[in-house]
Amino acid sequence: QVQLVESGGGLVQAGGSLKLSCAASGISFSIYHMGWYRQAPGKQRELVAEITSFYSANYGDSVKGRFTISRDNAQKTVYLQMNGLKPEDAADYYCRARYLGETYWGKGILVTVSS
Repeated sequence: QVQLVESGGGLVQAGGSLKLSCAASGISFSIYHMGWYRQAPGKQRELVAEITSFYSANYGDSVKGRFTISRDNAQKTVYLQMNGLKPEDAADYYCRARYLGETYWGKGILVTVSS
């Protein structure tokens, strides 16, 4: 059974930082491309960042220079370091694992940013 479990969300003031974690189980983690997506109320889910199995990272335009994605294959965990948080970063953040035709999602975790 595949599980992606996000942690590290919560309430932070604008300008602050949070680090999200996503622990995976039930998959061969090292071969999966891992990503973070977010969805704010009334908006579509959007890419925040993705890191491939080759450690190549790409970011959504709105978070470039502020967020950093990383992975630890030994711990089967992907991280999202979020700095300089803005109120518009507030959303449910979802972890995604992708490999060929397989895609798995976590249940999401809430990030709230107060102005």
